[in-house]
Amino acid sequence: MASGEDLLAGLIGAALLPLIGWRMRRGLKEGRLPLYRTYVSREEAGSKFGLLLGLHALSFVIVAIIAADLIFQLGLKEAL
Repeated sequence: MASGEDLLAGLIGAALLPLIGWRMRRGLKEGRLPLYRTYVSREEAGSKFGLLLGLHALSFVIVAIIAADLIFQLGLKEAL
């Protein structure tokens, strides 16, 4: 069974997944992603937009793996 701190951190990480996914979906639909107080649009900066979208996807995968490890005690933390 997961310890209290691991479970809480895993649940917080899992709660962030819909937010990250929503930002990626909105970015693909509208063609712009937020970056600090500005936006990076696909038309103006295609390569920067692609890089930012890739970083969002990478963060989604990493947060999902960490959350699953913390919630279900998969042992990935000890393996690394």
